[in-house]
Amino acid sequence: MDLVRTIADRLIGLSALIGSIALAVLVGVILADVIGSQFGMPIYGALDVTIMSMVIVVFGGMALCDRRGGHISVDLLERSFPPALNRAIDSGSAVLGAVIFVTLAWAVYESAQISEMLNLSTNLLRLPKAWFQYALCGLAIFTALGMVLRAVEIAFTGRDVRRDETHLQ
Repeated sequence: MDLVRTIADRLIGLSALIGSIALAVLVGVILADVIGSQFGMPIYGALDVTIMSMVIVVFGGMALCDRRGGHISVDLLERSFPPALNRAIDSGSAVLGAVIFVTLAWAVYESAQISEMLNLSTNLLRLPKAWFQYALCGLAIFTALGMVLRAVEIAFTGRDVRRDETHLQ
């Protein structure tokens, strides 16, 4: 199980790295566009890059957010429940999250196929939309796999990586 967790953590790190690179590109483009606009020379296609980068930024960070316990959780009754019920709830919510991300990936995958068929692209730079849709699919699958692994770990070992002190270092 430790080897699987190590591989999962590396994939989560890769996902976060991809999101971080997209964030750096996003900040650079927005900064250059704002400065260029002040001199009457905005960057052509900055909106296209901004919109497509946001997809990568958001979904690139999702797996890390789940790994570190950053998603919203309401624990008002957690202290009232026995530990076994809390583990079952945590495991079930991780499975539900994985189902949501797989469903999202599937829907976007079908949309990407349509985008390819219709040759859809961004407005100005003509970047193929399917590239970003496939990236979203991959990043959503990374998140879903991380959630499934967390659910399995909680159910069978009682270990919740969100409460682990050695978060992705």
